[in-house]
Amino acid sequence: MKITVVGAGAVGASCAEYIAIKNFASEVVILDIKEGFAEGKAMDLMQTASLNNFDTKIVGTTNDYSKTADSDICVITSGIPRKPGMTREELIGINAGIVKEVSSKLLESSPNTILIVVSNPMDTMTYLVHKTTGIPKNRIIGMGGALDSARFKYRLAEALNAPISDVDGMVIGGHSDKGMVPLISKATRNSIKVTNFLSNERLDKVREDTKVGGATLTKLLGTSAWYAPGAAVSSLVHSVACDHNKIYPCSALLQGEYGLSDLCIGVPVVLGKNGIEEIIELDLDPNDLAHLTESADGVKKTNSLLS
Repeated sequence: MKITVVGAGAVGASCAEYIAIKNFASEVVILDIKEGFAEGKAMDLMQTASLNNFDTKIVGTTNDYSKTADSDICVITSGIPRKPGMTREELIGINAGIVKEVSSKLLESSPNTILIVVSNPMDTMTYLVHKTTGIPKNRIIGMGGALDSARFKYRLAEALNAPISDVDGMVIGGHSDKGMVPLISKATRNSIKVTNFLSNERLDKVREDTKVGGATLTKLLGTSAWYAPGAAVSSLVHSVACDHNKIYPCSALLQGEYGLSDLCIGVPVVLGKNGIEEIIELDLDPNDLAHLTESADGVKKTNSLLS
């Protein structure tokens, strides 16, 4: 199993590290446009192999896509990160050009690969890859919902004063501060609905803290987060590479599901060896469905900015 990660920045390097530590891939290739940067990250990570007990080979390359040939899965993290006060949508002008070029070059070297898009604005970048590559929709996956759901579970565990392993929850909708739809009504603590434990006021705070989770970290760090995004990507890669058929909320191209068409937005999907094996249509309560529809309108507005 060969995995390529494009972008050797903090998110890309974290993603490569987590994939290597899970020890399911034979090789991880990190590619970046900055001379020597990916090679240095790869060497640094390889020097942790004996300490972290993994045998995955990590290779770095400067803009040489031939090194990525025959990759089973390719992850696109390249692009500029957010700065404090920026929205994900403000990145569209620069990142659209980068993502379009990168996806095209990856497919030249690995025509059967599965693409996982991380670059922001993520839903729109995923849609762009669909429109410009023409490959089957099951082979294009947007990462956002897996990360947003991890942040949701963190906030729920915090509010419940419970171990996070006790908590389950999911975020659907657009990967944006306004577009996220944390499914409070379906969230549980050890199979018991969280609404049995927390007041509406506290749950509203959990919802809002989840939606601004990325912006909160950007303000604290001065740039986008990387540990949780890297872990989220590695989880998706793991499920595809090992045909686990796990369910994650991911940005997928909808063609009538949830009453939505011709856009990519976060919904629960089954991830296996073919990429998106199935899109799951949840029975949403009216409020959540209304919020999802509103979120879709926001995603379509951002999509309209693509040239």
